[in-house]
Amino acid sequence: MTDDYLAINRAMWDSRAAAHARSVDYDLDRFRHDPDAISDVVRFDLPRLDKISGLDAVHLQCHIGTDTLSLHRLGARVTGLDLSPASLAEARRLAAETDADISYVEADVYDAVTALDSTYDLVYTGIGAIIWLPSIDRWAEVVAALLKPGGRLFIRESHPMLGTLEPVDGRMELTYPYFERPEPLVFDGDETYAETDEKLAALPSHEWQHGIGETVSALLRHGLVVESLAEHDSVPWRALQELMEPHPEHPGEFRLADRPERLAASFTLTARRPA
Repeated sequence: MTDDYLAINRAMWDSRAAAHARSVDYDLDRFRHDPDAISDVVRFDLPRLDKISGLDAVHLQCHIGTDTLSLHRLGARVTGLDLSPASLAEARRLAAETDADISYVEADVYDAVTALDSTYDLVYTGIGAIIWLPSIDRWAEVVAALLKPGGRLFIRESHPMLGTLEPVDGRMELTYPYFERPEPLVFDGDETYAETDEKLAALPSHEWQHGIGETVSALLRHGLVVESLAEHDSVPWRALQELMEPHPEHPGEFRLADRPERLAASFTLTARRPA
């Protein structure tokens, strides 16, 4: 496989970074005005994240840095990594405006070991990240190499079960593969998941599905010990459009309006490199 997908996806993320930074969904003013504010994404998983104060952490595929800043505010020494220079410009601006000592590095995830030249107590990956990567095994190899002995991976991601579905005429239709395939899912449009009135460029993107078993097996192959796996009925965007409604207990989360127990929409996984 060529690296063409990197240029395609980088262009798409670059084109949306500024709109995301101005979106009410990201609400950057909340971070600027409240020194204790953390993202809804990080807040959702606080019981599973555990104490991270004093840890050296890297946030892979950090986008505009709201979750990265949240980890910093929870006491971690954080480095953010992303392939999009426009996204990192927004992340650096937010860090400067909030007096947050966060380092940001521009690189593809698969180049992270060389680009960062360091190891960490915590590798953090937020939601909507690994779907942009063609090989979950290569990702797991990078994660294992970035962790110090005894270090921990924390990932919350959209569930591959959700990724198979498409809303069609008020119902869910099984459309996309559950398992990883060599060829990407190619989408082309002028939309984005964050609320915005701005006109966006119609650009292609390449995505891949990774089954839960594939993800767990990849981590095990590269020597990590899986410590927890939780599945959730919600995600932090309205993934299935009108079929979803705000979660009554978790701000910023959306779940099926009708019988939400039918759908695993996201998952949280933690794994550790043996000491």
